[in-house]
Amino acid sequence: MAKHFIVDSAALRRGAGVLHCPVQFPTMRALDARVPDTLNGYAIVARHLGTIGHPRFELTMLVLASVAVVGTLCVAVVNGTFAGLAVQNVAMALLATIAIGLTILGGAAILYLRRRGQTNPPHSDRKEVLRLRLELAAKQAIIDAEPQVLAFWETGQRVQIMIHSLAHVPGVPRDPVGLERFGGWLEASAAAELKAALDALFADGRAFNLLVRTKAGTHLEADGRTASGRSVLRFRDAVGHKHDLARILDQQRALTREIRAGRALLDALPMPVWLRGGDGKLDWVNAAYLKAVEADSLDDARKSGVELLETRERNRAMQVVASGATYRERLPLISRGERKAHDVVILPLEGASAGAAIDVAAIETARGELDRQISAYDRTLHRVSSGVAIFGPDRRLTFFNDAYSALWQLDAEWLASCPSDGEILDRLRALSRLPEVVNYRDWKSKVLSAPASGVEFEDWWHLNDGRTIHVLAEQRPDGGVTYLYDDATERLALESRYNALIDAQRETLDNLTEAVAVFAPNGRLKLFNSAFAQIWRLSRATLAEGPHIDEIIRQCSVLSDDPAMWSRMSRAVTGIFDRRQPSKGQVVRPDQSLIDYAISPLPDGATLITFVDVTDAKRYERALIERNDALIAADRLKSTFISHISYELRTPLTNIIGFSELLSSAAVGDLNPRQAEYLSDISASSQTLLTVINDILDLTTIDAGTLELKLQPVAMHAVVDAALETVRERAGRARVKIDVTVADDAGSIVADERRVRQVLSNLLSNAIGFSVSGERVGVSCHRDGATMVLAVTDNGVGIPKEQQSRVFDRFESRSLGSRHRGAGLGLSIVKSLVELHGGTMSLESEPGRGTKAIVRLPVAPAMAALSA
Repeated sequence: MAKHFIVDSAALRRGAGVLHCPVQFPTMRALDARVPDTLNGYAIVARHLGTIGHPRFELTMLVLASVAVVGTLCVAVVNGTFAGLAVQNVAMALLATIAIGLTILGGAAILYLRRRGQTNPPHSDRKEVLRLRLELAAKQAIIDAEPQVLAFWETGQRVQIMIHSLAHVPGVPRDPVGLERFGGWLEASAAAELKAALDALFADGRAFNLLVRTKAGTHLEADGRTASGRSVLRFRDAVGHKHDLARILDQQRALTREIRAGRALLDALPMPVWLRGGDGKLDWVNAAYLKAVEADSLDDARKSGVELLETRERNRAMQVVASGATYRERLPLISRGERKAHDVVILPLEGASAGAAIDVAAIETARGELDRQISAYDRTLHRVSSGVAIFGPDRRLTFFNDAYSALWQLDAEWLASCPSDGEILDRLRALSRLPEVVNYRDWKSKVLSAPASGVEFEDWWHLNDGRTIHVLAEQRPDGGVTYLYDDATERLALESRYNALIDAQRETLDNLTEAVAVFAPNGRLKLFNSAFAQIWRLSRATLAEGPHIDEIIRQCSVLSDDPAMWSRMSRAVTGIFDRRQPSKGQVVRPDQSLIDYAISPLPDGATLITFVDVTDAKRYERALIERNDALIAADRLKSTFISHISYELRTPLTNIIGFSELLSSAAVGDLNPRQAEYLSDISASSQTLLTVINDILDLTTIDAGTLELKLQPVAMHAVVDAALETVRERAGRARVKIDVTVADDAGSIVADERRVRQVLSNLLSNAIGFSVSGERVGVSCHRDGATMVLAVTDNGVGIPKEQQSRVFDRFESRSLGSRHRGAGLGLSIVKSLVELHGGTMSLESEPGRGTKAIVRLPVAPAMAALSA
């Protein structure tokens, strides 16, 4: 901090006395007011002259003056200066000299005493000095208590920093050198404003008070004044209302800039923009508005009363804006003498409104054309068989055709809600209409991210319902994605069948004993098989060259010279007819072989000719007819015999069962254990035999087509329980446990309860018979859509794969390593009864792992049949 001199009143009075200056300065304030420019000079003079008035210095000067006078007199006497004087005058001169010296010494003493009295003031003066010093210290403490920066300029000198206690304020430099460079720590605008204020202060003494902002974002109060020829600048921390005022000023400046920028931008817009006051009158319009209404200025537009909006539309807009809502409407406006469509937007402001009119005539024209094209495209896409789905940049559905909703069986109303592509995949997965994948999340991410990468996505989806979907996805120019879904199931099946048919045709033709030859419309050979070359003993190499039919007839005439036959074939191949008719015939070759031939026109204009050597066939035909008649008669006899014997055996067997039950009752007396055991075996064998006979009769009835089903609602829980009762005793003897699982949603179906129970009982009997003691047999029942699924599982020996196709044959009975062996009618009857209900039966079995029999009975057809 720079050093400064503080001149009090007493010092100034002393200096004034020395300098003979009549000006008195009782206080510092009076000094600043009366001596604006000469204070500094007087202070310096007072400082140098203060040593001349010192008492000791003055006394010394008087003594030296006295000694000089005495010495001068003595020298004069010695040198005879006064020789012309009288002797008596010498004594008088000495006395005068002594008197003068004493006088000088007395004056010096008096002056010394006076000065000593002045240096030691009285007691009242010391109190005044002490009071002034305390007052000065208090004022200095008050100045130091306020955080501030106090700087001043003196004429011809650099800035001096008296106080700097704002180092704690962010952005204010700590060192005086950095503080002097206002442009380094103040914002550019604040530094420029402060510089202009200081220039006015230095030039005209114009005081100022500013709020400036540092580069760190804090605010300071800058106050500039002139005092005693100095320019004083003071910085204070802007706190309280000063800080609020600074923040308001910053906001005001920012708003001012924004308003100017906004007005400039609005004025540069090609669309009309206007601002209205609370009274509804125009406050401001841009250049485009003036051009639209053909006015030179805002005043011109106001005077002429020309408005862009008509009165009715303007009133309606004002009503909407008055309610606090934004007015948006597409209106036909007259702009520059032409009526065009404009989108008018009017925003409510506080007591005012702002509006703009956007020329959309070109947009309307383009949109109309675009809508027509889109409608044409939509109609076209709705007629294609491939499913089309278009997603916008936000990956939400914007268009889908009828084939898309039909392909995925999705609700059109839900699709119209614009779901995202991810939501659609999730819904299809929930409906089990997507291919089965190991990791659905990764698969979904791959499907959705592939089109977004700009690479065309192509995949084949094999669905659970057997369909095959060809998927193509491509990114659109607007960032959306177009998906194409082509149900290729039928096409692939057709291709597969076509290829299979071609292969089968080729193999069939080459392995047929029937000779085949296909001639093109130009008469040349197009297709043939090995039998054709063998029957007519032709070279395959020659036939592969595609010879004309006339050449083939020439070579074949060697084996059969029948001009009528060959002429008919030649005309059928090369002739031109309105309607081509097929024909056939037979030719006897000289070697007594019989050849049947047939001529068939093909749709493409070609002709198919077949030759068959029927020599052996005719010979065996008669034998086969005779044998077939014999087999039919034998089968009829067998069926009649079995039916008759079954009925004949059933009556005595019923008696045996009845008497055995009677003997086992207590009415006829007690039986010993051995008799009871024999009677039990008789009853069990009789029941087994009765079951076999009933099965034979059921098969006979089924074969005859006379078995009728008694359809009625059947509760699956009850059917399963009834079937278990029929095999419970057998399961107990075999020590086999039965696990039953019936789903809660199984409910009931419409079927013949007795036959369904018979199906389930036969399956359980087979499972128990092929199970080992201690094993378990499982029975399950659940609904699968419109089908009721019954499954019986055992852990027995299983059925080899090569024997599974014969287990449903009648009287096909194999123990397969177990102790069970029946008549071989159970599975045959089960399959017949299931097929009568319109269902299916299948087996899943492996040797050593058991067997699972699955029966599927329809629900809906049975209900329809019952209602009919």
